[in-house]
Amino acid sequence: MSTDNSAQDLTVRDGASLPDRFENPGLPPHQQRMADVDPAASKRAERQVVALFAISVIGTIGFLVAYFALRPGESVESMRLSNVALGLSLFLAMFGIGAAAVHWAKTIMSDHEQQEARHPQRSDAEVRAGAVETLRIGAQESGVGRRGVLKGAVVSAVALVPLTFAVPLIGQVGGDWNVSKFRHTLWERGRRLVRDPSGEPIKASEVTIGSVYHVIPDGLREADHWIEEKAKAVVLMVRLDPRDLKESEERAGWSYDGIVAYSKICTHVGCPVALYEQQTHHLLCPCHQSTFDMADGARVVFGPASRPLPQLPITVDDEGYLVAQSDFTEPIGPSYWERLK
Repeated sequence: MSTDNSAQDLTVRDGASLPDRFENPGLPPHQQRMADVDPAASKRAERQVVALFAISVIGTIGFLVAYFALRPGESVESMRLSNVALGLSLFLAMFGIGAAAVHWAKTIMSDHEQQEARHPQRSDAEVRAGAVETLRIGAQESGVGRRGVLKGAVVSAVALVPLTFAVPLIGQVGGDWNVSKFRHTLWERGRRLVRDPSGEPIKASEVTIGSVYHVIPDGLREADHWIEEKAKAVVLMVRLDPRDLKESEERAGWSYDGIVAYSKICTHVGCPVALYEQQTHHLLCPCHQSTFDMADGARVVFGPASRPLPQLPITVDDEGYLVAQSDFTEPIGPSYWERLK
């Protein structure tokens, strides 16, 4: 219901009187910036924007140099150097453009508030011509036309920065797309489980209930492309109370006295899973929180992963050291186009 009021119409809602409409308060007074009133400040701001675009150009060039000149080799140090150089130069390329655009908008471009009445989606010819004229005026006020150095910096940075994405993509053309490599790892019958990274073999009698081992295949360092092989073969091994272990019939012989071993490569996007919760036997992936039950075939109990972690069948040799019975019986890691599940 409504009631009369000498100042304005009021609407009674939930016992309170509210106005039917609010008056437009209008725009606050425009505040002049330093660059608007001081030519020296305007020129200084222009130089700062040019410098930021130059940083982007330098970053892009540095990325290309790092991509071609710092190819990672077999050593961890070379991979670290390559990744740091690529990451830092890519950051400079992206940051330079972003910071320059923000600083340009805040210090050089026109900041006068504009109001425009709503109208049908298709404007008439006169309005469309007015919009074109407004854009022309905006381009003039932004200072692009009369600032040649700034214009060149913008064009250079925007033209070069796509190379940081295009060059790596083009570099993969004709590369090795043999995904069958993911079906096999260095694990084989009789290969010992050793600690990562020391390479110390593991006796089953020394593994206590609740302990966790990061495991790699024995002799990994002698393999060709051992870094790539390690990325596929890394394993997390845990000893559980045999009474807590739930094993399907086909996997009844894959563990040894409560000791189970599973691939560390998450089946979601391939992050290393390594956060083990002893009380619940849950293994957590730190990237997207996929959680696997180590006592129940590493099945997924939470998160985006759609499949359990592949299990490595293990036993002991004549000396009591833990060894693999075979390779993984399924491909490790996330799905790919030749994998059905």
